[in-house]
Amino acid sequence: MKSLHLKRAITLCKEGGVIAYPTEAVFGLGCLPFNEESVNRILKLKHRPVDKGLILVAFSLEQLEPYVDFSKVNQYREDINESWPGPVTWLIPAKPETPVWLTGQHETLAVRVSAHPIVRQLCEKLGPLVSTSANPSSAEPAKNSQAVREYFQAGVDYVIPANISNDLSPTEIRDGQSGNIVRFS
Repeated sequence: MKSLHLKRAITLCKEGGVIAYPTEAVFGLGCLPFNEESVNRILKLKHRPVDKGLILVAFSLEQLEPYVDFSKVNQYREDINESWPGPVTWLIPAKPETPVWLTGQHETLAVRVSAHPIVRQLCEKLGPLVSTSANPSSAEPAKNSQAVREYFQAGVDYVIPANISNDLSPTEIRDGQSGNIVRFS
């Protein structure tokens, strides 16, 4: 990816912006997780209630440690480590200080260490990002930058012009305490 696009997206995120970017399977909407105003903008764009919770994507497991308690998933720690970086999201018990606008009504937080090179570059520079599919609730997830623009018009501050990794369904979600698959890819 051209560094100009990456720099623009990073700058806008630091300024409280909402960006759209490719992930393993769909385009995502993202922002910095402790910026409640930016998170609320994403929820409003998607027509999504805050109680559903969101996903954080990261460059490394260590970036997620301020948000989740990996000590509560020791039985599945090896499975988690083997699945990352990759297209598997895990529900991990949230730390008490994790904002409710991330967890929603849940005691867990959905987290993933992405394998997508653009997500990895963004997270390496910014830390974890909120990541939710770029589509209004109940609409098909956007698979390209044009679809993001059609869904959200000027509601997104920057759309990175790039491609998703593959044409899969949204990523698999697994429960870190039971190992059960919550959503199939």
